[in-house]
Amino acid sequence: MQDIRLAIFDWDGTLMDSVGRIVACVQGAARDCELAVPAPAQIRLIIGLSLDVAMSRLFPLSSGSGSGSGSGSGSAFDERQIAALIDRYRHHYLHDATPSPLFAGAGELLHDWRSRGLQLAVATGKSRRGLDRVLDETGLRPLFVTSRGADEARSKPDPQMLEQILDELGLSTRQAVMIGDSVHDMAMAEAIAMPRIGVTWGVDSRDALRRHGPVAVVDSMAALRGLL
Repeated sequence: MQDIRLAIFDWDGTLMDSVGRIVACVQGAARDCELAVPAPAQIRLIIGLSLDVAMSRLFPLSSGSGSGSGSGSGSAFDERQIAALIDRYRHHYLHDATPSPLFAGAGELLHDWRSRGLQLAVATGKSRRGLDRVLDETGLRPLFVTSRGADEARSKPDPQMLEQILDELGLSTRQAVMIGDSVHDMAMAEAIAMPRIGVTWGVDSRDALRRHGPVAVVDSMAALRGLL
């Protein structure tokens, strides 16, 4: 991968160990809205998507229906209820005490790659507000040349946020690599033939990641660090 000039990272489940916190906050939002609480396995499937898409998949709408009955995640809900779920999710994310540290070695990897001249970016399912908050809390903002949040482009696996990043930096798909823990990350990069690396410490399995043709799937930050 000698021609790579830019590494684009997913955030949740790739750089930050936040999957448990996301699960807790989705479940808290469901309780607040008096809806059946999705199981952790259901919630893991939507991590990485923008919140509106994620909530709509967990609490799907059906055509021609009015407000939902609140009888379960298979019921029909209107857009106001999706908005209420998002609002309660954001409230819980600000106040939930579930730890969400950076994965061990993540900071060192980013500093090492940046010191060697590799440009770094973020493409995440977080909103701009949420991404700005964690960039500042972790002190990592200066390492990234650009970033895109879920409210600045179409939701993964649509490749729009990757296309925006490439256009901004004047790079081709072959000069960048997408690094992520979910099939949404892999499918997003696959859609524009961008090289991609899957990591197994987040939400999706090695087998699931491999279905999208990554150049590698790694099990540790050390293994990832050695690829570029």
